Amino acid sequence: QVQLVESGGGLVQPGGSLRLSCVGSGRTLHNMRIGWFRQAPGKGREGVSSIAISGIPYYTDSVKGRFTISRDNTKSTVYLQMNSLKPEDTAVYYCATSSVLVPTLNPSHYDLWGQGTQVTVSS
Repeated sequence: QVQLVESGGGLVQPGGSLRLSCVGSGRTLHNMRIGWFRQAPGKGREGVSSIAISGIPYYTDSVKGRFTISRDNTKSTVYLQMNSLKPEDTAVYYCATSSVLVPTLNPSHYDLWGQGTQVTVSS
């Protein structure tokens, strides 16, 4: 069964860091664009970052300079390093795959989704 599994979420104080992982199980991720999304309570799903097959990253403005996306194709894993976290980063974070070649953070361009991992930024 093909699935994505996220991990690495947790509770962190403002200014802290977390590294999220997205592992592809039953499929390889090396030929897919991978995106990270988040959804806060009462809000819609927001695109955070995506990484192309080539490794070129793409970020939404609110996380530029704080988040870094990377991929390790040998491990079929995509990472999201999150630094200088803020309370407004609190959300469930999801990874997803896309066959779209251009940079996109439109959720409708992504097909396979993970179950999500909770990130809470609070003192």
